[in-house]
Amino acid sequence: MTVSAIGKASNLRGGTLLLTSLRGVDGEIYAISQGSLAATGIDATAAAGSKVVIGVPTAARIPQGATVERIVDNPFDKAERVVLNVRDSDFTTTTAIVNVINTRFGADVARAMDGVTISLQAPLDLTQRVAFMSMVENMDVMPGEPSARVVVNARTGTVVISRNVRVTAAAVSHGTISVSVAVTNEISQPNAFSNGTTAGVQNAEVAVSEPNKPMFIFSPGVDLRQIVDAVNQVGATPSALIAILEALKSAGSLRADLLVI
Repeated sequence: MTVSAIGKASNLRGGTLLLTSLRGVDGEIYAISQGSLAATGIDATAAAGSKVVIGVPTAARIPQGATVERIVDNPFDKAERVVLNVRDSDFTTTTAIVNVINTRFGADVARAMDGVTISLQAPLDLTQRVAFMSMVENMDVMPGEPSARVVVNARTGTVVISRNVRVTAAAVSHGTISVSVAVTNEISQPNAFSNGTTAGVQNAEVAVSEPNKPMFIFSPGVDLRQIVDAVNQVGATPSALIAILEALKSAGSLRADLLVI
């Protein structure tokens, strides 16, 4: 669960979310949440006015912080067949589960309805049904290869790339333009025996710099190690890596799901 500050709070580190109701689009309460906040951002201010901000200190998370309050109708003890739903849609994993169950209990006990749903012919007696499901959940199944995924946390600059991510042919050039403004205060002193007065003068200097970073090329089908080596070669920061991955996804060269959390 993600918590953000919209009031005067400037830092959620070490904070606690009070009991809060979570409503659906229909206005009904479906869950409640409370607990300690896990914030990765830092906001430090000195008495002289100096301030350092790292990340986003006004956003935090509560792992598994919501408790569902609505009672979900469960036809486990009434339905003729028991329906299982796998967490992620995968036809390979669903087929493997069906084959293992039918090998153990006989043909047509398990049926695959789609890539997510599996229908089981379970005993009608509730005690036997519970024992049957206990045996089913303890079976060993070799799941299918997970889909390629790149997970990006824009607040902390964390990027996780799964091992089966591939990139098609692409040329990447990334650089940032830095603009610096330096202000110096000086005193203008009039000449001797003149009618001038001493006055303060403020001088400002503006400098624009753009690093000369080389372009690097991804060959078709490069793997995770080659991606990391190419990005490290140009000295890209985590923020720059996020921008590169988003651009590769927009260009259609990143063969993976880009998930931003």
